[in-house]
Amino acid sequence: MSSTNRTLMKAAGFLMAAQLISRILGFLRETLMAGFYGQSGVTDAYNTAFVLPDLLYWLLVGGVLSAAFIPVFSEYIAKGDEDEGWRVASSVVNLILLTLGVLVLMGLFLTPQFIRLVVPGFAPENMVLATHLTRILLLQPLFMALSGLTMGILNSYKIFWPSAVGTVLYNASVIFFGTILADPAKPESISGFAFGVVFGAIANFAVQIPALRKVGIRYYPIIDWRHPGVRLIGALAVPIILSYSLNQIQVVVNNNFGSMMFPGSITAVWYSYRLFQLPVGIFALAIAVATFPTLTEQAALKRWDDFRQTLSNAIRMVIFITLPISIGMIVLRFPLIRVLFEHGQFTAKDTLIMAIPLFYFSLGISSQAVIQILPRAFYALQDTWTPVILGIIAMAVNILAMYLLIGPLAHGGLAFATTIAAFVNMLLLFYLLRKKIGQMDGWAMFWTSLKSLVASLLMAVVIWVWSEWLIPLIGISTIASVIVLITGTGIGALVFAGMAKLLKMKEFEQVMGLVRRKIGAH
Repeated sequence: MSSTNRTLMKAAGFLMAAQLISRILGFLRETLMAGFYGQSGVTDAYNTAFVLPDLLYWLLVGGVLSAAFIPVFSEYIAKGDEDEGWRVASSVVNLILLTLGVLVLMGLFLTPQFIRLVVPGFAPENMVLATHLTRILLLQPLFMALSGLTMGILNSYKIFWPSAVGTVLYNASVIFFGTILADPAKPESISGFAFGVVFGAIANFAVQIPALRKVGIRYYPIIDWRHPGVRLIGALAVPIILSYSLNQIQVVVNNNFGSMMFPGSITAVWYSYRLFQLPVGIFALAIAVATFPTLTEQAALKRWDDFRQTLSNAIRMVIFITLPISIGMIVLRFPLIRVLFEHGQFTAKDTLIMAIPLFYFSLGISSQAVIQILPRAFYALQDTWTPVILGIIAMAVNILAMYLLIGPLAHGGLAFATTIAAFVNMLLLFYLLRKKIGQMDGWAMFWTSLKSLVASLLMAVVIWVWSEWLIPLIGISTIASVIVLITGTGIGALVFAGMAKLLKMKEFEQVMGLVRRKIGAH
């Protein structure tokens, strides 16, 4: 393994560990909420309350950060022109915070109208609750913008740990405030989780400040429209702003359809989506974030062979990791939901309802994982329009699929539509990136995918046979489900690892080599 790949694997390994802790806390948060409030109109209102704050954040920060800010700032760092990079960063930070502040104030006044547009099928009391929660959560985007931009600067210096720690503190804050203020007899007490989100966003930013000072922060109170770096970020950001504003349409459509179905359907889809995003967030996003500054640097220095190899290694690794998780989650979805959610107000009926969208989401885990990486390859090439146009096509596919599938599959159709759209998006990104940079080590990616699929299917058969033998003996209580889940996962991991070794997969050797080095270091 090259030194660059070793560095990337170490960075990705740390981010995976931090993401794992964060996601575990995230699920503790979700399972506490499920226990307090079940899968109901109250939790539907809470999940709907994130639509407007998330829209503002992703509109001005999320997409701009990954597609425009980091590549441009990283290029200044790579070429040793830090002072100019900081002038550009200051202008962008000032502009985003000023614009975001104005939009948050407007959002506070227009929240009732927005909620009526998004969830017209809500009962009046849930409409009022969603409005109240949205107004609390509108304080979050300002602090998330600060932490996101700080993360972008630190990532450009290849410093990843502060933002990873910040996500852990974020979830811990939500759990703390949500738990101490919860009262199942009072639906409005769910606002404790919303207050936790706001304080968590503040903590997420605060923990990154020492590292920012260490790299030598140089803040300028300017908005320099004429600076070529600011103009370049602006040009790169326009398609991203367009993409994320259009992308929110599918979120609105999803909630709109969900509000017309039985109470709790939005929550069932949301909880399933959170489970589906777990491997994507822990593994694919960690690898993508760790790889992106290197791709940007290699593109800036025109080291195209290294660029293709870095990209191929990242894609093959996420396929190798996520395919068995995808198939394992399908086989073990019932004990998984019982262990994480079925307690308190969350019933066995809720488990059956939630298992439907989780099945359809799980089919798309690997596609969703790969599209964490491919757009970043375009961003590193300072091409932001191509992923945006393909994202808009995928969004149109998603909305059309939701419309067609909600009849036969109900809330499962909302999940299946997301999976179909992710697969279409992945294929289009592969096709156009290959046209842009030439050969992409395609056969290596194909063989990794095929070998991972074969190993995963054999693993699934073994887990299924084991579960079918074990469940009649011990039942389906929470404790029994824990036993099925742990033993099934352990047996599945051993079968997959054995097959990967038998098939001589390089990715398996890389993972084992990293584990051995970690053990040796201790």
